[in-house]
Amino acid sequence: MDALKKRRLSLMKRLVTLILIIIILWASSAGSEVSISSLIDGLPGMGSLFLEMLPPDWSYFSYVTDPMLETIRMAIIGTTYGAIIAIPFALLSSRNVVKWPVIYYPFRFVMNLIRTIPELLLAALFVPVLGIGDNAGIMALSVFSFGVIAKLAYEAVEAIDNGPLEAMTAVGANKIQWIFYGVVPQVIASFVSYTLYCFEINVRAAAILGYVGAGGIGLYLNNTLKLFQYQRVSTIIIYTLIVVVIIDMISNKCREKLI
Repeated sequence: MDALKKRRLSLMKRLVTLILIIIILWASSAGSEVSISSLIDGLPGMGSLFLEMLPPDWSYFSYVTDPMLETIRMAIIGTTYGAIIAIPFALLSSRNVVKWPVIYYPFRFVMNLIRTIPELLLAALFVPVLGIGDNAGIMALSVFSFGVIAKLAYEAVEAIDNGPLEAMTAVGANKIQWIFYGVVPQVIASFVSYTLYCFEINVRAAAILGYVGAGGIGLYLNNTLKLFQYQRVSTIIIYTLIVVVIIDMISNKCREKLI
């Protein structure tokens, strides 16, 4: 009987969960005025737009190569700066490195605060300060990368084996030695993996930062869309897709060897 009651209770929980999900989806759709019929009505327009993008303007590839390289450079520099700044924050946010809540809680709060701001909004904030161009995009990606990498890194630090740390403490190692020889060797592979993962995200993000004037291929994409040059738009999309796929493949191979 107990087994039967447990099965009935489990079934009831699943049913209630399913009903709640349906109610949430329905309320969200009603609140945002989502209409399947409107989407279906818009399919012919999407089809005509797709036809206007064909064939791609292959001669435009050479013209957007420099902006694409600029986008990759922005992602590399932004990720590197963010990763460097994330190192001390990750250490100072970890309870097994810093024992005092008065220190690690404020650092965690800063990380959480930064991670709530999307990179496009960060770029929009930096453009008026630094002007239109790469610098605003690099700063936006640096701040975004810092928030992501610091969060993942401090969780990795808190998950390390404390045995080596206790042994080093017992033989009189100071805090610097404790970190360099007890913490870093255990998290370095994960840290590099997180950095590569963030770099993948930043390549995609850098491709659209040009919409707010932060440089890169996004600026050309925005201009071609405004001028209704859809064949060039498809060229930029294909170029971006090729670059992102290649970078993802290389990054995945590197992360597989690290983990």
